Amino acid sequence: MRLSVQEVEFDAGAELNAFSAGLAGAGAVVSFTGIVRDSDGTLSAMEIEHYPGMTEAAIAAIITQAQTRWDLADVLVIHRYGKLEPSAQIMMVATASRHRLAAFEAAEFLMDYLKSRAPFWKKEIGRDGSTWVDAKDEDESALKRW
Repeated sequence: MRLSVQEVEFDAGAELNAFSAGLAGAGAVVSFTGIVRDSDGTLSAMEIEHYPGMTEAAIAAIITQAQTRWDLADVLVIHRYGKLEPSAQIMMVATASRHRLAAFEAAEFLMDYLKSRAPFWKKEIGRDGSTWVDAKDEDESALKRW
């Protein structure tokens, strides 16, 4: 397992190549990279805050849940914080398993739980000021399938 909460950009391709190298017994690798979305063309940046230590512990617990539910060869989670511009990479999840279904399901589980349960606070900064991003009902609903 590799977990990184970082301010600096990451190279998703290089991260995926490093993650995939030498995975003994894995038959599937699934990855997802999230980017900062500017839905209506008014977003200047997104600021992401967190509490060091608390955030890593919470994400590690989510990863442990995934490893308990699915037979995973490895897991990678990278999540950025700080001021991110539209189209910037915000996070990456990769899972490896003997079979694709476990890799896909574990990756979706991690993404759903990171979105709703990882302790990050997001503020959207636009032309007309800034607003904190509220939790969305659909994100909470996504957890019900797990």
